[in-house]
Amino acid sequence: MDAVRKRLPFSGYSDAYALPTILRCETNLYLAQFAFMKLLPAKYIIEQALARGTLKHGMKVLETSSGTFALGLAVVCRERGFQLEIFTDPVMDKGLENRLSSLGAEVVIVTEKARQGGYQRSRLDALHARMRHLGHSCFWPRQYQTPDNPAAYKVFADQISGMLGADITLVGSVGSGGSTCGTIERLRQKAPGARLIGVDTFNSVIFGQPDGERKLRGLGNSLVPKNVKHELYDDVHLISAPLAFAATHTLHERHAVFAGPTSGASYIVGRWHARQYPREIVVVICPDEGHRYAEAVYDHEWLKQNGCLHEGVLPDAPSSEEHPSTALPPWNRYRWNRKSREALLNAPEDES
Repeated sequence: MDAVRKRLPFSGYSDAYALPTILRCETNLYLAQFAFMKLLPAKYIIEQALARGTLKHGMKVLETSSGTFALGLAVVCRERGFQLEIFTDPVMDKGLENRLSSLGAEVVIVTEKARQGGYQRSRLDALHARMRHLGHSCFWPRQYQTPDNPAAYKVFADQISGMLGADITLVGSVGSGGSTCGTIERLRQKAPGARLIGVDTFNSVIFGQPDGERKLRGLGNSLVPKNVKHELYDDVHLISAPLAFAATHTLHERHAVFAGPTSGASYIVGRWHARQYPREIVVVICPDEGHRYAEAVYDHEWLKQNGCLHEGVLPDAPSSEEHPSTALPPWNRYRWNRKSREALLNAPEDES
């Protein structure tokens, strides 16, 4: 493998919560490869709640999640002795559900999709109903809203700046907004010119696309999270599921990085940007490893059966539309230029 592995020494976390390995893949392209990124905010949110007294022993933790934040909470709640209920939907894979159950979490699968907001809205409705029933004996981490989510990534930002300096270009997938926004806010305290590129998928409302079915999980949203601070983003790229899955294979084949599809989506964007701007140092966030996806993203037959097989070579560059709402697969770039989402949506398309 042509990558150079480096790690910044640090203390205060057990080995299970270790910061990522930084891999140098090309002259100015680095990957921040986490084993399990969502452990970082899960642990931080719970610790802060305990310190403030908003979470006390005997209370039950409730959250809505279909991915690894649920698993992060399950690990932390198991360590701390809290009961955990996760409200999810049928998209959660059986392997993750089994892991949650083995850690003592109760998994509630919501099967009715709301007309507006999809499963994310119906999951929230179910969680709120449960909170009303439990009263003051429960705690909701609120990963999409709490400022503790982005604040958890200060230690990651310090790792990057300690190794590469703060004046970098950060590339990462956008779901709750915690990792990209929290990291860039910290970096810009030292280097205001540090750049942020958000990676989303088509049919996600975060950056102005109409809501719809999404096969690329782990990024995108049917609701706009409060932790997504749109004015922090310089560029936004939209990536289709087939292209992200193909890029995930390329990441594995070229650099022996066994990662999930959100890493593949960010990798293809970061690689393109690094080649276009060779004087910039580009750091791509890779949130997790590929074990959950071995029988899906890494399975040719699964890709074929689910209409997610990318034919041919990967595109060399994205297309560019005048407005995110008109962007089409497989790959689109929009110069966001640190504007608010409201400014984008309220502007005429030929002036955006």
